[in-house]
Amino acid sequence: MSPSGQASARIDRGAWARRHNHALVSLARRVWQDDCTLENAFALICETAAETLEIERVNIWQHDPGAGLLQCLHHYERSSGRHVLPEEDATLRVGGEYGAALDKVRVINLTAVERDGDDTGLGDYLRRHGISSLLDAPVRSAGELLGVICHEHVGPPRIWTPEDQAFAGSIGDYVAMAYEIDRRRRLEGRVRYLELHDPHTNLPNRDHLLEVVHSALRPMHGGDNGLVAIHLNLDASPHDGDAGHELLVEAATRLRRVLDGAATLARVRGNAFAVLPHRHLHETEALNLAERCIDIVQSHLDQSGTATIVTGGIAFSRDLAAPSADNLLRNAETASQEARNGRHGRCEIFDAEHHRGLVTRLRLERTLREAFEAGQMQVHFQPEVELASGRWVAAEALLRWIDGEGRCRAAQEFVDIIEASGLIVPIGRWMLHEACRLARRWPVGKGIGPKLRVNLSARQFEQASLVADVTDALAESGLQPGRLCLELTESALLPDVAVAAQTLTRLRELGISVALDDFGTGYSSLAYLKRLPIDVLKLDRSFIAGLPDDPYDLAIVQAIAGLARKTGLGIVAEGVETQAQAQALRECGVERGQGYLFSEPVHNEALMRGFAAGGSG
Repeated sequence: MSPSGQASARIDRGAWARRHNHALVSLARRVWQDDCTLENAFALICETAAETLEIERVNIWQHDPGAGLLQCLHHYERSSGRHVLPEEDATLRVGGEYGAALDKVRVINLTAVERDGDDTGLGDYLRRHGISSLLDAPVRSAGELLGVICHEHVGPPRIWTPEDQAFAGSIGDYVAMAYEIDRRRRLEGRVRYLELHDPHTNLPNRDHLLEVVHSALRPMHGGDNGLVAIHLNLDASPHDGDAGHELLVEAATRLRRVLDGAATLARVRGNAFAVLPHRHLHETEALNLAERCIDIVQSHLDQSGTATIVTGGIAFSRDLAAPSADNLLRNAETASQEARNGRHGRCEIFDAEHHRGLVTRLRLERTLREAFEAGQMQVHFQPEVELASGRWVAAEALLRWIDGEGRCRAAQEFVDIIEASGLIVPIGRWMLHEACRLARRWPVGKGIGPKLRVNLSARQFEQASLVADVTDALAESGLQPGRLCLELTESALLPDVAVAAQTLTRLRELGISVALDDFGTGYSSLAYLKRLPIDVLKLDRSFIAGLPDDPYDLAIVQAIAGLARKTGLGIVAEGVETQAQAQALRECGVERGQGYLFSEPVHNEALMRGFAAGGSG
C-alpha cells in the first residue's frame, strides 16, 4: 500500500474508532437510566451494535454449561426492526472449537463461517439465515461465562477490523454490566420487599402501609372525601414460636378472604393488623367491616383454644389536623386501645376531641413534672380562725404552681392530672416536708402554737412509706408533732377501712391529729366515724353556702355540730364568705372557720404577720 493509501486507511480507522466510541457513550447514557429494564437494555444494546457495525442481526444468548446450549434472550433484525426470534431458533447446541473458544477469548472473529459439516445445529442456523461472518463477544461477570452476544453479518464474507473487534468486546461488557445492574436491582428489590413485608404472613408491614396511606392522603378525586383506617389488636400474642406464627398466618388468610381485595391488609405489630379500605366508608360501613374482621379472627382464635380477645379501632382522615399517615394509623390504634380497656365495646371510633384533650393533658403533665423538678411549686396557706374572737389559730397548706408566665395557679387547675399521673406522691411528699419547715417559723405565743393542716391524697395514703415520710418531715423541720394535722377525704379511707384504721392509728401514735375533709359529702361518713380514729371534722363548703337562709343547710350544720360535740371531735367550717354565714355557724356551735371572709391563701410571710397580729394559742 502506498503512503497515501496507508494515511487514508489510518484516517478511516480513526473515524470508525470515533464512531464506535460515540455510539458506546450514547448507549451508556440510555442504558444506565434507573427506569431502564434489562429487556430494554438488551434491545438498546442490540440496536446500537447493529447500526454501528452495519450488520443485519444481533442476538444475545444465555449459556447453559451443563447442557452445552445457548438460549436466546434477545434478537434484533436490522432490516425489519424486529426484536422477536422465530421459535425454531430459540436454542442452539454449541460445541467443538466454537464452544471451547467461548470460555477463552474476548471476541470470536469468524470472517467466513463453516456452514457445512457441523453436527451441533449451528451450521443449520447459519445456513437458514444466510449468515456468512460472525463477530461474537462472550459475556462474562466476575469470571463467570454468562453467555454471548453474536454480531451476525448476512451476505458476502466480511473482514472485521480491529476497531470492530474492540467495539464488539465493549458491547459484550455492556451486556455483562446490564446483567449485573439487573441482578443488583433484583437483590435491592428483594431487600426492599423484606423491609416492607412481614416474613411470617407475607403481608405488608407498618412501614409499607405508611407509604400506601401517605400516597392515598394526597388530594382525593372522584368525590371521595377521606380515608378510613381500622386497627385490629390481639390483646396478647396467641403463642410463642411456630404455633403463634401459624395462628397469625391463618388469621391473615381469613382476613384476606373477608376483605376480598377491597382493602389493603397489613401486619403492623407483632399482635396487630391494620386494614385500609380502598374507598371511603361512612361510620356504619366502617363499623360493619371492623366487626366482620373481629369476628373472623376471634372465631379462629377461639377454635384454637387461645384465650385472646380481639378489639378494633377505627380512625378517619377527616379528624386529622394535617395529612399524616402516621397519625391516622396511631389514631386507629388509640381507638383500639380504648376498646381494649373495656369502656364501651370491642370496637371504638377515634374521638378527635377526646384525643386532643388527652394530648393537652399529657403536655400539661410533662410541664408539671418539669416545673416540679425546676422548683416552680410553692406552698401557700389559708388561715383558719376562731369564729368567736377572729384569731388566726391554724392554717391549711395549699399547693401553688408558678407557671412559665409567672402566674400563680391553684391546685384545683391541675390536681387531677398529678393524681392520675402519680406525680401526686413525690409532690405530696415534698409539700409535707416544705409545709412543716415553714410552719416551724410560725410565732408560738402562748401554748403549743398554730396548727398546720396538710392534705393527703388517696395515693399518698396508700404508700407503705407514709408513716416514715411523716416522721422524717417532723424530724427534719423540728416541728412539734402536736402542731401537725393530716387531712384525708372519705374516698382515701373507704377502700379498706380496717387497713385505713391501722394506718391512722400509727400516725396518731406519732402525736399528730387527723381530720376528715369534705365531711358530709360521702355516702358513709357517719357509719365510719366510730371505726376510724378521727380528731376533726371539716364541714364541706356546700353546706355553708346556703346559710343562714336555707333550712336544709342549717339543719345539717346543726346536726353535725351536735354530733361533733357529743363525740368530742373538733369541727371546722370551710368556705365561709360572709358575716351572716359566720354568725350562723357560731349560733350552731361551730367554733372555727376558714374562707375568703377571713383571708385568701397567702405566702408564709403574710401568714406569720397575721398570726403575730391576731395572737395564737
